[in-house]
Amino acid sequence: MSKEKKNTSKNIKAPKFNFYWIYGILFVLFVVYQVFNSESLSTKNLSQNEFKTILKDNDIDKIVIVNKDIANIYIKSEASEKEKHKKNKGSLYSSNSPMYYYDFGDLQNFEKELSEERIANDLDFDSANIEKTNLLDQLFIYLPFIFLIGLWIYFMKRMSGGGSGGGGGQIFSIGKSKAKLFDQDQKVKTSFKDVAGLEGAKEEIQEIVDFLKSPDRYTSLGGKIPKGALLVGPPGTGKTLLAKAVAGEANVPFFSLSGSDFVEMFVGVGASRVRDLFKQAQQKAPSIIFIDEIDAVGRARGKSNMTGGNDERENTLNQLLTEMDGFGTDTNVIVIAATNRADVLDKALLRAGRFDRQIYVDLPNLTERAEIFKVHIKPIKLHKDVDLEFLSQQTPGFSGADIANLCNEAALIAARKGKKAVHHQDFLDAVDRIVGGLEKKNKIITPKEKKTIAFHEAGHATASWMLEHAAPLVKVTIVPRGQSLGAAWYLPEERQIVQSEQMLDEMCATLAGRAAEKIMFDKISTGALNDLEKITRQARAMVTVYGLNDKIGNITYYDSTGQSDYNFTKPYSEQTAQTIDKEISEIIETQYQRAIDILTENKDKLITLAELLLEKEVIFKKDLEVIFGKRPFDKEEEEPKKISKEKSVKKSEGKSEGKSEEKTTKKSEENSENENSSKTEE
Repeated sequence: MSKEKKNTSKNIKAPKFNFYWIYGILFVLFVVYQVFNSESLSTKNLSQNEFKTILKDNDIDKIVIVNKDIANIYIKSEASEKEKHKKNKGSLYSSNSPMYYYDFGDLQNFEKELSEERIANDLDFDSANIEKTNLLDQLFIYLPFIFLIGLWIYFMKRMSGGGSGGGGGQIFSIGKSKAKLFDQDQKVKTSFKDVAGLEGAKEEIQEIVDFLKSPDRYTSLGGKIPKGALLVGPPGTGKTLLAKAVAGEANVPFFSLSGSDFVEMFVGVGASRVRDLFKQAQQKAPSIIFIDEIDAVGRARGKSNMTGGNDERENTLNQLLTEMDGFGTDTNVIVIAATNRADVLDKALLRAGRFDRQIYVDLPNLTERAEIFKVHIKPIKLHKDVDLEFLSQQTPGFSGADIANLCNEAALIAARKGKKAVHHQDFLDAVDRIVGGLEKKNKIITPKEKKTIAFHEAGHATASWMLEHAAPLVKVTIVPRGQSLGAAWYLPEERQIVQSEQMLDEMCATLAGRAAEKIMFDKISTGALNDLEKITRQARAMVTVYGLNDKIGNITYYDSTGQSDYNFTKPYSEQTAQTIDKEISEIIETQYQRAIDILTENKDKLITLAELLLEKEVIFKKDLEVIFGKRPFDKEEEEPKKISKEKSVKKSEGKSEGKSEEKTTKKSEENSENENSSKTEE
């Protein structure tokens, strides 16, 4: 028992000292002093008759008039032993303190009365007038000023960081860095084993870690440590996760902060924090600095005429450039930064000597998605029917963050249904939920609208089945989901380059929804808004970005540097602009007519498919095979497995109130069709 008591006493930690305790102790002492120094504990208030009685008995030794308001009565020592005075003694009475006090009213009348009584009764008391100050009263007088000063100090502390890490808690520490330090005392548990996929990026960044662990291996051959590495890639691909793995593996001090931590309302604070950050890193060298979202301070300079905040950001960037590779910066400090907007960064920041390596963290491929699934399903209770290989096939264009969200959503769906394990269908429902949105079971749709939606989606499905380069169909539904009232789901092919025939076939399949409405009802609706938006973007990209138009020729008006965003003039003449508009319109109308021709030839099958869709609301690839027969363009080895068991999902087209929603997880393919996307490498 004694050992246990000792252990528990050791475990009880003493409270940490707080400077505000001193203020509390001083306040308590002040109150105690005022209480015990108060005359109310040692004196008794006299009435007029009592005062006149004591005065005539000549018991008064001295009368002290305080602030021309109150008379303190001091009793003679021999008179204080009288019985009438003994019972009136206060608990804190002493011979040097007054026994009574008398509120006399008017001072002039009181002094006249004392003078008359002194002469009439031959009294021998002394009298005096004094001015006495009460500290508590003075405190209340200055209380508003004290409150304003305290309020000012509070707000200055809040503006300077309010006690957060990095020295920002004090008013004069506002220029200190806010970086979080991870070292031997505070280790990061993430390692490269926790980073699935990203093999190329891991290999490049792992060399930096190896250099810090065994520098002699590289310096013996004359190599130098890289000054910095820039992680570039779409959101959710694992850039910050890679940085965490570096912090866990390097075993050197690791400073982590965001680009926005340099931004402050005061002038010069950003540059000051950069200096302090590198000063701390140099003191702990070899060390690593990680700046997340560096585009907050690293934007290209001189692209805006605005002053003020822009100048402050440029000053911060100038200081960062100097610290990374300036005069006398030969230190063992490595800078790792991450951004998904490398196109807006300043060229001086990207040059060799500052960021020697630009590591592109791309969306995961089929194999990498399977590895990422294995990482995120570890905490999930899986049913034996879950097929990770099939799920990785059904999620092209998903980033690592998307897959993590998918696994979590599947677990939530299974829990909502009261299951004890997560089944394969729960994962497929989760994909539907993420890509298409939440199912709207209470949305009211009239029979006429439902019929229009059914033929619209049947038009998409029919055209895509008949076109060679259109994405293979997986599922068609007219169940409202998210903003869409219907959707056709596809499984796009993962490809790095897109040929003009493929783009034209996809445009034709996209326009087939409106074409079906025109053929069946001889009317068109606003439901094709999203379809029109997509094909217009594709057509414009064909003409102005990728040089796939014969009349415009092998010319692109796309500027990967981003300089065109700041120009107020178009990079082509007005005549060329008219040609571009004409070619875009011609491409779209040609594909629209092509879609009408295809649907007219297969009108009976289109009607059969729409009626089946109205009956079942959801149909799958096997139902289309019954109506159309085997798709002649599908290769047997490319057939996705288990389609008949409703285990599929990808590119969706939907129709909403006033617009048609087309959702696709094939994000890389959409980027290649967007005129503002990054250039495609062939």
